[in-house]
Amino acid sequence: MTEGKGPLAGIRIVEIDAIGPVPLAAMLLADLGADIVRVARPATAGGGDWEDVGGDILHRSRSVTHLDLKNDRHRALLLDLIERADGLIEGYRPGVMERLGVGPEVCLARNPRLVFGRMTGWGQSGPLALRAGHDINYLSITGALHAMGAKGEPPPVPLNLVGDYGGGSMFLIMGMLSALLSAKMTGKGQVVDVAITDGVVSLMSLFYAWLPKGLWSDEPATNLLDGAAPFYRCYTCADGRHVAVGSLEPKFFAQMVAGLGLADREYDQNDRAGWPVMQADFAAAFASRTRDEWAAVFEATDACVTPVLSMEEAPVHPHNHERAIFVDRNATKQPAPAPRLSVTPGTVEEPQVLDISDAIESWS
Repeated sequence: MTEGKGPLAGIRIVEIDAIGPVPLAAMLLADLGADIVRVARPATAGGGDWEDVGGDILHRSRSVTHLDLKNDRHRALLLDLIERADGLIEGYRPGVMERLGVGPEVCLARNPRLVFGRMTGWGQSGPLALRAGHDINYLSITGALHAMGAKGEPPPVPLNLVGDYGGGSMFLIMGMLSALLSAKMTGKGQVVDVAITDGVVSLMSLFYAWLPKGLWSDEPATNLLDGAAPFYRCYTCADGRHVAVGSLEPKFFAQMVAGLGLADREYDQNDRAGWPVMQADFAAAFASRTRDEWAAVFEATDACVTPVLSMEEAPVHPHNHERAIFVDRNATKQPAPAPRLSVTPGTVEEPQVLDISDAIESWS
């Protein structure tokens, strides 16, 4: 077993192997010390491991055991492990765990203090609950996807950070930790129904608060934070690379304008009628030098202008390097544990293959 050393040391969680939000949530919990056993299908049963598709990072810091949950004996062994666990997380469609004989009713009868985390895109109820979907589909019904992209164009295909990982993994972690604290105080477990759609709508709270007040338009690329403002967007530099500009506050805006050599222009930052001219001026200025030249100009200022780095460049950026945001494991750069705790920091451990009987014994 992987011995946890972080703030969650002593918390035991069974992870039913999945893709998407579940493995990231388990990785983050394990980095912070939770003792997690990932239950994957045997390769002979059609495969269940995801090591070849990001698993070298997403499956770190915890053990894996292989079970065929359609096998009565294997299912009984899983229930023995669940009996000793504090929590369980799974990402099947609604009803699958019940059909396998390890649904919440069975597991909570076996272990009344168990926290049973269910991760889906649409949730455990509702007209779409049993429908297939992926990150882009879940975003599409929340208003979030519509709010992204250029005016009059189809929304761009976003990385699955907002849906799978923001609305999914992070809300799964929050729900599990909340319910685990409750179980510790009351001795009573419960089911945590985590839907990506629910989480993304929660993440959209600010914009839904602004909308009825006239502070946000439901038309994309017409608002302060969606690319319409010339002082909150990206620009192309002379070398074809880009900078990100986030000069929202007047004092930061002034520093950005000065750095561009445009201090003699009398811009009214909040006059939307002047935004097209402002954007054209900024675009022309940024196109006159390379990205790294502009990064050097603005590095020691509060203009909120930064280089847009590639994934290969990010690990060697001086700030990221000094804070050790990335760690090296098996010749692979990977994210370091986050957040940082002063007394019980998280650690990165190599995944271990474990026989189910050993897992049960170690949790006895």
